[in-house]
Amino acid sequence: MAALMIQGCGSDVGKSVLVAGLCRLFANRGLTVRPFKPQNMSNNAAVTVPDAEGRVGEIGRAQALQALACRTPPSVDMNPVLLKPQSDTGAQLVVRGRVEGVWQAAGYQDRKAALLDVVLDSFRRLEAEADLVIVEGAGSPAETNLRAGDIANMGFARAAGVPVVLVGDIDRGHVIAALVGARAVLDEADGEMIKGFLINKFRGDPALFDQGRAEIEQRTGWADLGMAPWLADARSLPAEDAVVLDRTAGPGAERRVRIVVPMLSRIANFDDFDPLRHEPGVDFGFVPPGQALPGDADLVILPGTKATLADLAFLRAQGWDVDIAAHVRRGGRVLGVCGGYQMLGRTISDPDGIEGVAGAAPGLGLLDVETVLAGDKTLRRVEGQMAASGGAFEGYEIHIGRTDGPDAARPAACIGDQPHGATSADGKITGLYVHGLFDRPEARAALLAELGTESSGVDQTVRVDQALDRIAAVLETHFDIAALSRIAGLT
Repeated sequence: MAALMIQGCGSDVGKSVLVAGLCRLFANRGLTVRPFKPQNMSNNAAVTVPDAEGRVGEIGRAQALQALACRTPPSVDMNPVLLKPQSDTGAQLVVRGRVEGVWQAAGYQDRKAALLDVVLDSFRRLEAEADLVIVEGAGSPAETNLRAGDIANMGFARAAGVPVVLVGDIDRGHVIAALVGARAVLDEADGEMIKGFLINKFRGDPALFDQGRAEIEQRTGWADLGMAPWLADARSLPAEDAVVLDRTAGPGAERRVRIVVPMLSRIANFDDFDPLRHEPGVDFGFVPPGQALPGDADLVILPGTKATLADLAFLRAQGWDVDIAAHVRRGGRVLGVCGGYQMLGRTISDPDGIEGVAGAAPGLGLLDVETVLAGDKTLRRVEGQMAASGGAFEGYEIHIGRTDGPDAARPAACIGDQPHGATSADGKITGLYVHGLFDRPEARAALLAELGTESSGVDQTVRVDQALDRIAAVLETHFDIAALSRIAGLT
């Protein structure tokens, strides 16, 4: 079967978007395509569909997007190793969708090589069912200090025999040095795996960089496979790396309702709020550390987090607890999602040290509920309705812990015939565990109506699907697709 690996000169060079665009491009040509990322590090995760035995798991959000681009359900084989950072040095290790414990960075380096067999087995499963597998690397293969035991870039490529195309990001500058420098530091065998290069995020007249592309080709010996322009439609896709939150657009002149999200240190699944960001009647923004929550906000949303107790302490260190209390006194609304829901309660306890050191802490006290971080992780896709408005939603749960208390008698939503979440007596404070809550227009429209504005009514899944088609069309005209097909082994 055919396969192609897209590696990059660094993180955030656009690998995930290019893989998604190429997946859609080849799927539109009638091929059965599958995405694959051997190892991912992200707190933005998605829940897969049940397998033949009814089991579900979690994978990186980017691979779920790429599965959508392939028009196929996401599976745990698409991202067999997922690291979810909980601290500066430790991360939760997820293997084929299930948690295998918490690993410190140094210890994980020793463990990586043993995971290669798992990675290769998942790749072979996808290869057996597809005409083409498009693989995404992680970080950069030029990080030679991480080469020993590597399973994310050249270690995988060589073990699986998959040819590589290297992507450089011209928007961040020094793209010639990045590509030529990668060739210089790679050993000969790794360098031979790279069959060509792509330039991403170019703005302006492409002819202005013809000489630069020729120089890269001459210095590396790799084929020039094309240059993508700045893809404005990428903004409609869910992002995986939190670095993009610093680039959120500011308020628009015509926007009326202000919704803000404090940027927690371990924020997770922040793409939950993409549909709000696209609403013309909403001024939406992430508030970075060091800044106060704005006093004129209509709604404050506490997002998910990979480390609830640590981020609760972080929230207090920023003074956001004081800002939220003042917001509530002014009659403002607060919504907590997943870890943010847990923070709204009276206490959070971690008796077994699941997130680190065992302990407990008082919550913000805005909901009369308590959370215990214990038991198996909840992983499930859900459908339901908001309790107050009846607005329908589809999403997923992905969390550790159980939350209960008197305010849970006023559920925020119903999933099937089961109550879910909690609401304060005055209806201004709401918490629930559902990610993807605003993707469908019904629940989003109901929320915005409560805040005094109308929704565009656009389904987020439709918006993303249409953006994927437009991105694929751009790549069709700017990349040498015939050459990429030959490198992959399609022709």
